[in-house]
Amino acid sequence: MEEIVRAEGLRKTFTLSKKQQRIERTGETRRIAVNGLSFSAYRGEIYGLLGPNGAGKTTTLRMLSTLIKPDGGDAFLAGHSIGKEPEKVRDVIGFMTSELKLEGFFTPDYLFDFFGAMHGVEKDVLAGRKKELFARFGIDRFAEVQVKNLSTGMLQKVSLVISIVHDPEVIIFDEPTNGLDVLTAKVVTDFLLELKTMGKSILLSTHIFSLVEKLCDRVGIIIDGKLAAEGPLGEIAGGDLEKTFFGIYRSVKGEIV
Repeated sequence: MEEIVRAEGLRKTFTLSKKQQRIERTGETRRIAVNGLSFSAYRGEIYGLLGPNGAGKTTTLRMLSTLIKPDGGDAFLAGHSIGKEPEKVRDVIGFMTSELKLEGFFTPDYLFDFFGAMHGVEKDVLAGRKKELFARFGIDRFAEVQVKNLSTGMLQKVSLVISIVHDPEVIIFDEPTNGLDVLTAKVVTDFLLELKTMGKSILLSTHIFSLVEKLCDRVGIIIDGKLAAEGPLGEIAGGDLEKTFFGIYRSVKGEIV
């Protein structure tokens, strides 16, 4: 198998504000979000980072997407270092998160063209991709509607097509079905499987067992910023992914759940 993503000892620490300390009732001034995380994902597979909220999944994906810099370690996407070649990394990835903020007065049509131009997609190619993706997700009927007037589901679809406007090799999704209704969630998950059949490599984070079981070829379980287990889904799940996860969680945390 050809390695498409390799994380090597990624580490990230954040400073807690006074407000955060009060909310969390802690005297800690710094928190380790990701602690020496290493894993590999391979071309043409869907790799899932599975863990509870606060495990470090989002921080990891943001480092891989070059949105934030690691304090230590490095990662390579399609052979490019996030530390030394962030521009080349951005050329080969698409990153989608439910926290993506789009200016409310822009339209899907404008945003698709804007991000396409930013990625250097030729106009005729861009027009073809827009026609295909807008029809695929039903965005064509809302192409000239301002983003602020779109439903949550439609906004998520617009965010999705914008993230892959340049036809990237590696597609990174942070909680891809978070906040979606069941119909829109199915459209997104079906499309991820379709992208896989097209040879795309997909890395996603989630806390939902059923999503991992439906989509992922391999899974890495992340707890407290560390990789607690990794391998093919069948081997990790052992017939019951939820049971396996909580067994690993209890072993790591020493807690009864």
